[in-house]
Amino acid sequence: MASCFSATHPYYVSWTSSAKFGQSSNLSYVTKSLVFRCRKRTQCALQIHCPLMKARVASSSMDTTDAHIEENSSFSTLRELCEGHVPEHVINRMEEIGYVAPTEVQQQALPVLFAGRDCILQAQTGSGKTLAYLLQIFSVIDTQRFGVQALIVLPTRELGMQVTEVTRKLAAKPSQAERQQKPCTVMALLDGGRLTRHKRWLKAEPPTIVIATLQSLCHMLEKQIFGLGAMQVLVIDEVDFMFNSSKQVDALRRLLTSYSSSSSRQTIFASASVPQHKRFLHDCIQHKWTKGDVVHVHVNPVQPMPSCLHHRFVVCGERERHSTLLLLLQSDAPQSAIVFVGEQSEKSKKAGNAPPTTILFDFLKASFLGCSTIILLEEDMNFNQRAASLIDLRGGGDFLLVATDIASRGVDLPETTHIYNFDLPRDAVNYLHRAGRAGRKPFSDDKYFVTNIIAPEERFVLQRFKNELKFFCEELFL
Repeated sequence: MASCFSATHPYYVSWTSSAKFGQSSNLSYVTKSLVFRCRKRTQCALQIHCPLMKARVASSSMDTTDAHIEENSSFSTLRELCEGHVPEHVINRMEEIGYVAPTEVQQQALPVLFAGRDCILQAQTGSGKTLAYLLQIFSVIDTQRFGVQALIVLPTRELGMQVTEVTRKLAAKPSQAERQQKPCTVMALLDGGRLTRHKRWLKAEPPTIVIATLQSLCHMLEKQIFGLGAMQVLVIDEVDFMFNSSKQVDALRRLLTSYSSSSSRQTIFASASVPQHKRFLHDCIQHKWTKGDVVHVHVNPVQPMPSCLHHRFVVCGERERHSTLLLLLQSDAPQSAIVFVGEQSEKSKKAGNAPPTTILFDFLKASFLGCSTIILLEEDMNFNQRAASLIDLRGGGDFLLVATDIASRGVDLPETTHIYNFDLPRDAVNYLHRAGRAGRKPFSDDKYFVTNIIAPEERFVLQRFKNELKFFCEELFL
């Protein structure tokens, strides 16, 4: 299975459904049609019920499974999109936080999710995928029921902490008029923490929503600390990242097929990149990870890289890499930046060498005077150190973060203006996620920069990323 996550390709398909469309029952809602143009030049209409936005398919015989949306039903506010599905107190809380206008991915995905369909949700970083699946979760959970009703699985502790924070804000206690209903409880079951308290909580009164990393979750399930019999929604966020190791693939398969059944839950896969998505769609159905009518919602598939990012590269020798980065930082004077460094090799670890992140961090602390807050974040740091780094980052003001790829998916810092790849990522998917850390500030017209420091022999690697992700990269001469 892992082989289907080996490259990334842009596609022109906006929605993909695995199911052939048949005759639908008559319903009394007012409807709007989405017209599909199919490969065989037939047309069929996807009906959207308004105002409840329940998706169904009108009569058609379509032999192909791929379709492109030509016309979309548009909503000016998230409230309009969510009314009739999401509880009023959650909608109110959503607006208080600042979520008012729907993003493109929310416009396209929420009608599908509210219809109860399994979904592969693909859109670039910062597009609003997290809020989309959280709103669906709040639309189906019942706090009067006992048991874990929604499970969100993520690859890193840092990303889990961020999703937990947003979920708890949305799940804040209802207003005085709605106090008769139990509050929605949210548990973070993340790697690096002590799980004794979590075990007692899960056994005594399971939370409504669990947000977990795969390792901690599988440990609890294997020990039968809790079960998933009451689960209604399963979300696998950053799904492509889960297929980086055979151990994670095995754990994910057990979660999808052994600990729960696709027939009794709604399954949502989310990521900025789903390489070879047709193969993944096929595997989802064949291995019963999803139901047979799973829908692929793909927003902005032609240009996966955010247009606000300006890409650059500098060619230098191995001995000049530190000084080159220093010159770039002094020239750019970034307000807030992330420097991505490759992970330490096993050979280097066995030799007792310091990690490259630590070496670069120490160099910048001693040499770069343009930023008062220089922070280190890497996998080998313990839980308290990583938590302290995140607190420092969110303290406000300028920062320079030196990090491994743990920050490419686990840190949401909207103020980030510059990304520096001190080492190139291993593939185009990781380049996309690193670059997506910048340009996340809502409604901003600013230009953001992604700068690559490469050796002469790495030109072809960068060229491959450019070809796959469709972006232009300017060469700098220092």
